[in-house]
Amino acid sequence: MTGAVDRIRARLTEAFAPASLEVVDESHLHKGHAGHRPEGDTHFRVRIAAEAFRGKSRVESHRLVNAAMKDEFDRGLHALAIEAKAPG
Repeated sequence: MTGAVDRIRARLTEAFAPASLEVVDESHLHKGHAGHRPEGDTHFRVRIAAEAFRGKSRVESHRLVNAAMKDEFDRGLHALAIEAKAPG
């Protein structure tokens, strides 16, 4: 697990206390694409289920996750694929 995966997992856990959370580093799939760096840690997929997303639209849920990830974007995170939903 990369340092970025650990940081993303910790931040999302702190922000949302999720019922389930999966963070996948997909940086290797984007070699040669915009935002890719040889050291990786640029492209991630997040699957998260938390009560914070209940009643929220997909756009609202994505905005919440992106706001929580501001520090990672500032560190060079280029893309975050988000699958956010309420548990159950």
